[in-house]
Amino acid sequence: MKAGNAILSSYGTTIFEVMSRLSEEHGAINLGQGFPDERGPADVLEVASKALLEGWNQYPSMMGTPELRQALAGHARRFYGLDVDWKTEVMVTSGATEALTACLLGLINPGDEVVLFQPMYDSYLPIVRLAGGVPRFVNLTAPDWGFTRADLDAAFSDKTKLVLINDPLNPAAKVYDRAELDLLAEYVRRFDAYVVCDEVYEHIVFDGRPHIPLMTLPGMRERCLKIGSAGKTFSLTGWKVGYVTAAPQLLQPVAKAHQFLTFTTPPNLQAAVAYGLNKDDGYFTGLASAMQAKRDRLAAGLEAAGLEVLPSAGTYFVVADIRAFGFDGDDQAFCRWLVKEAGVTAIPVSAFHVESAPTTCIRFCFSKKDEVLDTAVDRLKRRFGRG
Repeated sequence: MKAGNAILSSYGTTIFEVMSRLSEEHGAINLGQGFPDERGPADVLEVASKALLEGWNQYPSMMGTPELRQALAGHARRFYGLDVDWKTEVMVTSGATEALTACLLGLINPGDEVVLFQPMYDSYLPIVRLAGGVPRFVNLTAPDWGFTRADLDAAFSDKTKLVLINDPLNPAAKVYDRAELDLLAEYVRRFDAYVVCDEVYEHIVFDGRPHIPLMTLPGMRERCLKIGSAGKTFSLTGWKVGYVTAAPQLLQPVAKAHQFLTFTTPPNLQAAVAYGLNKDDGYFTGLASAMQAKRDRLAAGLEAAGLEVLPSAGTYFVVADIRAFGFDGDDQAFCRWLVKEAGVTAIPVSAFHVESAPTTCIRFCFSKKDEVLDTAVDRLKRRFGRG
């Protein structure tokens, strides 16, 4: 038999699936994969249900329903002061991963160099390679996960076509500040590059920090493609509704890739997301404060169990350092041991790297019910002799 695609065949099963299977096998509490265990906002669910039963269930526009695209333009203006033309600068996708894929396939030509920041979400590199892009890595290190001018000097070149940045950053829970974004923007402008901005956690930022879209910085409006996710904003990750905002000349090639991927997205879900984006400010601040409380709850419990918890400025995650335990093995071995011995599942941060990976950091997801977090902490305390 002839082999399948050489690029995709070179990748094993995703670490999330591996750890989830192991978690099920051992009856562990799964704090590995990042999704909430609540039902989501009842009013948003009701709108989706009503639209399914009473609304249009045939193909909507490839670009998304006018209702949702208008809501997304209003969202950009309301939260970031961006003036967006919903007809030419907004596109709806079947999830943020599809948005990423359309952006990368639509903009990268074989041989183009793409700057990636490690640790990074696991789908980035395979998509870049499928598009024929050549990755150039910036390695971020704990505890601040920052980058320097020297790091960018090493990564950028005359062949740089595109930068892919995740802010807030999964798995490191990093939120970039204005100085860091200004530095990146300087290099993007100097090398005449584009930026795909994965901002799915834009409304899950803590401790009063602002989320600053790179698109809002001087000279970046025409260079950035901003990706958002209804799954993260409304705690409905199974819906797979994403969106891209970009200047028309950037969005056009991305739309051409999108038409050959999923083409469109369920119209009832689009109606519900449009409704949700128009909710009052209390919903969005409430989402951040609720997740911050869960972060604090789990972080305190992990520290009580003996783990060193690193700062978490946003996302669903906290990262902990395992060096204090003197474990004879790396982060991947520790996570497998933790599932079997403590009944708690985490994700090794090294799985988010291609090179220069840390071997002592593990990621926990806190977007779970309080009783789930508390039970997980109790198990860890007992196993580490802290309970």
